Amino acid sequence: MPRFSLRRLTSAALLLGALLPASPLAAQPACFAPGALAARPGEEKVQPSHVAAQLKERLLPAPRQVAPGLSGSIRRVDLPPGVKLVALTFDLCEASGEISGYDGVIVDTLRAEKVPATFFAGGKWTLDHKERAAQLIADPLFEVGNHTWSHANLAVRGGDYMRRQVDDTDMAVAGARADAAAAGCMLEKVPARTELFRFPYGSCSPESMAYVNETGHLAIQWDVDSGDPAFLGAKFMADAMLRAIKPGSIVLMHANGRGRHTAEAVRMLIPALKAKGYRFVTVSDLLKAGTPVVASTCYSERPGDTRVYDEAARAGRRVLPAP
Repeated sequence: MPRFSLRRLTSAALLLGALLPASPLAAQPACFAPGALAARPGEEKVQPSHVAAQLKERLLPAPRQVAPGLSGSIRRVDLPPGVKLVALTFDLCEASGEISGYDGVIVDTLRAEKVPATFFAGGKWTLDHKERAAQLIADPLFEVGNHTWSHANLAVRGGDYMRRQVDDTDMAVAGARADAAAAGCMLEKVPARTELFRFPYGSCSPESMAYVNETGHLAIQWDVDSGDPAFLGAKFMADAMLRAIKPGSIVLMHANGRGRHTAEAVRMLIPALKAKGYRFVTVSDLLKAGTPVVASTCYSERPGDTRVYDEAARAGRRVLPAP
């Protein structure tokens, strides 16, 4: 084998070994009993509700400064040759007038397979699922980012409304972190303020993107959309994701009851990716492993494809299912 190839493969192996411990975050959060962590039948169902979640105002630490080159919409990560990492992400969105679900079977599968993942939680969802939010935050396999308060389209809504959608969610997640700390969870590696953000519908404006970055968040998009809000079937979704995923991919799914057959698809996807030599990481660890690919605008698969959601928001129509 040529020396340069061996050197590159060795460097890739060393990078992977440094990034991923030999026993990857094996312990579940000891502050919660196994029975409390397990999925509960019916918990994934979306229910109508017009009771407003009550947010406790809290002082947040000053936001970090977003590193040069990371402002904008992060779609995936270019990795060194030979490094095969992928980040699975799950949205936990909840709109006004409802209490969305918690698909515990997905989370149970991730824990059983010791697969790290990133969850993007809405502030309203976080308050309506306090125990589950605290469990996710406390689990060293996972990280939790901001997905706005009520799944607002921030390409259309600006000003104070937009700022509250971001800030109130940061406070809600900080509250869940405080709940986990009160339960005795070890949280040294969990930031006191969320550092990742995902725009609902994959749609943003220059104003909202600037504010998200100003408040210390990296805007995380995706390059692989599972399409799980549609009735595609588990095998169809798993096969489509497997074809689309490449080293450095960020995969979009849902764990709030709006993902159809997502749990079954995840059960198929994980062993298939492992068989192809992939390792699973959180978004934060993926960003550290290579060069993030940053776009100046927000979109799902191609620029302009989120306009249907923007037009609906301007007309006051609610579009679900949606990213």
